[in-house]
Amino acid sequence: MLLRLSSLFVRTLREDPVDAEVASHKLLVRAGYIRRAAPGIYTWLPLGLRVLAKVEGVVREEMVAAGAQEVHFPALLPKEPYEATGRWTEYGPNIFRLKDRKGGDYLLAPTHEEMFTLLVKDLYSSYKDLPLTLFQIQTKYRDEARPRAGLIRGREFIMKDAYTFDLDDDGLAASYQAQRDAYVRIFDRLGLEHVIVAATSGAMGGSRSEEFLTPTAIGEDTFVRSPGGYAANVEAVTTVVPPSLPWDDAPAPHVEDTPDTPTIDSLVALANDRFPRPDRAWTAADTLKNVVFALVHPGGERELLVVGLPGDRDVDAKRLEASVAPAEVEAAGDADFAAHPELVRGYIGPAVMGPNAPAGPDGERTAVRYLLDPRVVPGTRWITGANEAGRHVFDLVAGRDFTADGTIEAAEVRAGDPAPDGSGPLELARGIEIGHIFALGRKYAQALGLTVLDQNGKAQVVTMGSYGIGVSRVLAALAEANHDERGLAWPAAVAPAHVHVVATGKDQAVFEAAEALAGTLAARGVEVLYDDRPKVSPGVKFADAELLGVPLVVVVGRGLADGVVEVRPRVGGEARQVPVATAADVVAELVDGLLAD
Repeated sequence: MLLRLSSLFVRTLREDPVDAEVASHKLLVRAGYIRRAAPGIYTWLPLGLRVLAKVEGVVREEMVAAGAQEVHFPALLPKEPYEATGRWTEYGPNIFRLKDRKGGDYLLAPTHEEMFTLLVKDLYSSYKDLPLTLFQIQTKYRDEARPRAGLIRGREFIMKDAYTFDLDDDGLAASYQAQRDAYVRIFDRLGLEHVIVAATSGAMGGSRSEEFLTPTAIGEDTFVRSPGGYAANVEAVTTVVPPSLPWDDAPAPHVEDTPDTPTIDSLVALANDRFPRPDRAWTAADTLKNVVFALVHPGGERELLVVGLPGDRDVDAKRLEASVAPAEVEAAGDADFAAHPELVRGYIGPAVMGPNAPAGPDGERTAVRYLLDPRVVPGTRWITGANEAGRHVFDLVAGRDFTADGTIEAAEVRAGDPAPDGSGPLELARGIEIGHIFALGRKYAQALGLTVLDQNGKAQVVTMGSYGIGVSRVLAALAEANHDERGLAWPAAVAPAHVHVVATGKDQAVFEAAEALAGTLAARGVEVLYDDRPKVSPGVKFADAELLGVPLVVVVGRGLADGVVEVRPRVGGEARQVPVATAADVVAELVDGLLAD
């Protein structure tokens, strides 16, 4: 295969696009791989499509090797299957909904669980048909509120989604493991570093969920690791709950004047000044912070939720969202506080919330829901709001003086926190999610009536797994991991070409020699990008070669007079002079080595 830059539909840019924040976004646009069509929506250009096809090829090969069969669903889907599973409502504003000319409701598919389930229901009815694994590589659509980072978080993206269908839980476990192993092979072949972490299932549901993350400082996901091997997305980390404490010697709670202390810092400073402890100074960890949120449920219902947590911790928005999904989280506003005057900003305490709230005239409690961080165990003593401006209560004991409606995992996870499995202190890192696998169980099959007859002729609900890879996101992650200050530096397995031949100067002999070398390599199965532009300076050609990121660059120029060409790796290694007569053999051997790595 021979691509000529003189006719290739590409235009490189010297300046970064104004809306680009991360290196992969900047370089993919500048190098002419993609072009922005709208926020979070991109046009694929020839070079970008070549890389995308290679990523898809690796994914497809490993899916087939794992026993999966490929299908392809439409992206435009009817409402009814998603309504049957509840996701038409649960997705809220995150899906694109539309009506046809007859008023029928449709959506642009964010994912295809329902359609896979219905397809198997339509065609299979016996346990003899199982196990079954189907997959597709398809475009998905989600109405992201804040698309960012180019292909990493878009509103239209390419995804590989696979689904397994088994008769029982043992079959699901085997299918899940087979897909997990296939994912490891895929990312190893792509040369993409990855970490497998425990994750939450969210709106997908299921009994088990794991994410494949590629570590990078620009990643949107925070994950944790321990020396003993524990790894989890921060949303899935569970708090190590301390033991309850006795409160026999605890003094009775007492309310004190604490004027001008709407923040934890101001409260701690005043407490140490006016109410010093005999044993040590008060710290933020001695305070109980109560943070008010508004939950917007899929049906539009708005509910206030107060999260109580130690004052030295903040609420992690992603952990909170994962804990209350499918509801969406908003900060409580003026109207929310006006509707609940018992919540005094800056001085909120447990006495007016949840099971602590006094009953109304009719004996019913309509209190704001109150959930506590798991660290707030019975016997712990707190300084917290007294529900009056300028006043706090001291020595309020959990379990004795107040309770809650339950607990919630919403507090930030910190480096040094203990791993839930006892394997040591946690360290934090960031990454891009490139794959996610779920043991779905029977949620979708039950909702849509997918059953088969077992060995005894009895109908059994099929159990399912779901396995996704963000193919376009993987491409962006590869660009993020393989670049330098000059441009992209693709691994050979996904590069748009193996060799970039550059003809420099004005001598016709140079172009003839470069043409011959490029043609010979192409005839031997080497993918060649040939810069044959006759009136472009060497400096521009070299800059483009570095920007485009093909792994091997061969320069045919002034060395031709001495019978040599220059062969240089895009990154690492030294440039070398190679005789023209053996250049094709040397370059082909280097390409074979790169592809074998």
